[in-house]
Amino acid sequence: MCSSDLNARKCPWGASGLVSFGCQVSQKHSADSENTMRDLNHQLKQLCRRSREGAYGTQNKRERMLTLVANQLHALGYRGMTARSLKPKHVEALVKHWFAEGLSIGTIKNRMAVIRWWAHKVDKQNVVARSNEHYGIPDRHFVTNESKAKTVTRSQLGKVRDEYIRMSLELQQAFGLRREEAIKFQPSFADRGDHLMLKASWTKGGRERTIPVRTEAQRDVLNRARRLAGFGSLIPSNRNYVQQLRVYEGNTLRAGLSQMHGLRHAYAQHRYEELTGWKAPAAGGPEGKALNPEQRETDREARLNISRELGHEREQITAAYLGR
Repeated sequence: MCSSDLNARKCPWGASGLVSFGCQVSQKHSADSENTMRDLNHQLKQLCRRSREGAYGTQNKRERMLTLVANQLHALGYRGMTARSLKPKHVEALVKHWFAEGLSIGTIKNRMAVIRWWAHKVDKQNVVARSNEHYGIPDRHFVTNESKAKTVTRSQLGKVRDEYIRMSLELQQAFGLRREEAIKFQPSFADRGDHLMLKASWTKGGRERTIPVRTEAQRDVLNRARRLAGFGSLIPSNRNYVQQLRVYEGNTLRAGLSQMHGLRHAYAQHRYEELTGWKAPAAGGPEGKALNPEQRETDREARLNISRELGHEREQITAAYLGR
């Protein structure tokens, strides 16, 4: 007797029933697997939406990155996970996968920051090592002595049709603001006389910060921003942030303006010269190795100041703006 006949006699469904049953089991397993992946995705989305930290762009990027991470964990064979079941082996597997994909060190570090945010939110901080070096992730080097500074002229501003966008660009140039900060800017709240106060909800990383108001040119920009916005922000009442962002992108594109992040570079380089008395390396000034001990201390203090004004936590990142 053949094995299929024997199995058919033992099984009440018969041989064809066994095949059918096997398919059903396989389909059920596949469906269960998909459901567990969706469960983790759903839980991480809920985690993001309960913790509205940082600017809109930061929140959106965090949610998209965690969705990607959940999908990658599923593809790596980790099924049945929940937001609270994150373990060291999952982090190790992700990092190994990212290296295998050939991702840049900067991208991997950004993903690690999101993993740490996840671990913190479920009270499992110890799951992720404090240092990226534990995973073989080297320090990212920001050093470049090639200037990326940009300025916007009156003539270029005149080509920007929307008056709110023009004002946002002027604020970016005058105070080194990020694009989102300059769009959400509310002059009646931010203008404190001798300094600006930026709300956490405007900023990358969700950290309040202050920026000094030092010049008459800056004061003029703020006064005009107040007249335009009144007690509101630089988002007109008939638009939300996402709509205004699209208007910004369309207006700057039509005006031939691009890479407006370069306005922050120009601000940083100008502040560096103001604080030290010499140009930044990226602007043609002396490199760090040419400075004497007293000048090195001045350089360090200036970089710390500029880092805080730009909304960064580390002095090292100023090398991307100033060179080294």
